[in-house]
Amino acid sequence: MTLRELEQSVETLSGVGKAAAARLARLGVYSIADLLVRFPRDYDDRTEARPFRDWAAGRVNTVARVAAHEWFGYGRMRTLKLVLEDGSARAVVPCFNRPFLADRHPEGSQVKVLGSFAPKFGELQGPGAILEPADEGEGPSSGILPVYALTEGLAQASIRSFVARALSMYGDRLEDELPPPLRERHGLLPASKALRGLHFPESRAALEEARRSLAWAELFFFQLLVRKRVAARRERPVERRPFAGELKRRLLERLPFEPTADQLKVVAEIEADLASPVPMARLLQGDVGSGKTLVAFLAALDVIESGGQVAVMAPTELLARQHAESAARLLEPVGARLAFLSGNARDSARRPLLEALASGQVDLVIGTQALFSEDVAYRNLSLVVVDEQHRFGVVQRAALARKGRSPDLLLMSATPIPRTLALTVYGDLSVSVIRTLPPGRTPVATHLARMGNESKVYDFVRRELEAGRQAYFVYPAIEGDGDSELKDAVAMRERLALEIYPDRKVGIVHSRVGDAEKRETMEAFRSGSLDVLVATSVVEVGVDVPNATCMVIEHAECFGLAALHQLRGRVGRSSLASYCFLVYAAPLAEDSKRRLMALKESGDGFELAEEDLRIRGPGDLVGTAQSGAFRLAVADPIRDAALLEEARAEAAAIVDADPNLLRSEHAALRGVVASGGGLRGERASRS
Repeated sequence: MTLRELEQSVETLSGVGKAAAARLARLGVYSIADLLVRFPRDYDDRTEARPFRDWAAGRVNTVARVAAHEWFGYGRMRTLKLVLEDGSARAVVPCFNRPFLADRHPEGSQVKVLGSFAPKFGELQGPGAILEPADEGEGPSSGILPVYALTEGLAQASIRSFVARALSMYGDRLEDELPPPLRERHGLLPASKALRGLHFPESRAALEEARRSLAWAELFFFQLLVRKRVAARRERPVERRPFAGELKRRLLERLPFEPTADQLKVVAEIEADLASPVPMARLLQGDVGSGKTLVAFLAALDVIESGGQVAVMAPTELLARQHAESAARLLEPVGARLAFLSGNARDSARRPLLEALASGQVDLVIGTQALFSEDVAYRNLSLVVVDEQHRFGVVQRAALARKGRSPDLLLMSATPIPRTLALTVYGDLSVSVIRTLPPGRTPVATHLARMGNESKVYDFVRRELEAGRQAYFVYPAIEGDGDSELKDAVAMRERLALEIYPDRKVGIVHSRVGDAEKRETMEAFRSGSLDVLVATSVVEVGVDVPNATCMVIEHAECFGLAALHQLRGRVGRSSLASYCFLVYAAPLAEDSKRRLMALKESGDGFELAEEDLRIRGPGDLVGTAQSGAFRLAVADPIRDAALLEEARAEAAAIVDADPNLLRSEHAALRGVVASGGGLRGERASRS
């Protein structure tokens, strides 16, 4: 019996009625299998005894005598306080709203005490301590108890009981989906022991052994799916038509600058892919302003020269239009026929454009998600370029790819992906990296400013405006709700225009501004007609104004590290000295402090991506948005990098030797692949 065969309702467990099943469903638990892979979020470690006197070293775990009952307060607010002694010190436990504990723990009785204590009001107090009756001579609580995520009406004891029953009924009957030689070679526990060890470990060492076994298996199953995708792509060879590189040569001759060495290296890697019979699947990573778009245009010219069509998809109309303007400036003069398509195109303009695409009169079309609308057809779609690919899901990319016959795929991202995640989430893609910035770009000086001192920032920006420069002001909210203390874009636009810079022209863009007005405002800022642009994070991508030298992000603590880095990348796009001001509201949470300090100290997007991963953790790395239904339940790509490498090598060896997993020893693996994989598999999509 495997986890995938345990799809009977959780109500089949004794003690789980309709009410409990409804509460479990709120946690994404519907079946026995769902319950078994609902792993603890933490553990209550009671293995180490600690008396009251050692309260500062960690959580107290002791046996004490109830020395007295004391009461404080009056009437309905009258509260019990248990006075406890364990031979090392005296402590008290205030029992708010629990007067019944006087009967449960009478004076002179023995209690097990577990919890955090600290001096308060001249005595050692532990208001949240757990108390359990203890027999005379009995020692402190022992063992490691699982701590699960809860929902209203469901207690820890209940979930522990349900999981224990499921393990008792089915745990020992679970079959291993890993081939025995693989498990033995890597010293992995059988699935039944690993599951039991993760839920109810006998020791910390046993817990780590169980976690390692399940993490290895999970990473292996995912890498198996990845490797199968690679193998499937190789089974669909494409017929290539030669290209001489003439269009590309013409463009390079027209450029007023030399491409960087990294750009030329990536162009060569893409050329090799376009000459291969295997469809290209490449991820191009490059920091903000590194020149990824030029590389994509050079690749597009090779495809166009061979008779194919190219579609470039961007996540916003703003970015798509900017790409279209760049393409018109660079590609039309060398002979490429271009078109722009967005969801806002009127029928009168849309119809002839679609006819031109279907007949092959358009070589390169740039647009938004409208490119894969049902009524859009291509004569010979050969290359799909997806910019800011992390904003599109697998389903969207696949829909566009289906518009052609196994088209080549180039994904571009200005949000660098740490290597461990690249192997996990994008393991079926070849990865190219542009690290160097074009010559003439100067690093952006980044400064922190505490809310209350922002007037100094405004004064600095004023001096830049007087020198003929421009500035962005970015806010986390469009409008205030009356209760929030956050500054918002609409109110600050008024203040900046009327009070702070009354002699300057101040515009605003955000998601509620109509597309036509947004285009008009952005064009005014780009042309210099506006001095200051107030915005939300809509300007995170796709805005290139070389004369803008100041980026002011107020309430910077509300933004993620990747968004802050992208916003900073809107300035420093010329040889002009540029500045980013992170204005924050104190006090800062520890994670916010780490994010802001990381941004201040580094301008390297790859370095920041690693730090962001360390701060946030892996989370739901491969949910439906990126890779179908598979999610990591146990493994952590950072902590388990070595396991990931081992699992990847094993998956590659198996699929290379047996591409369709037809050997008898791979029957269980075949079932894993068919179901979408691993510990959570298809269940993840509904939880």
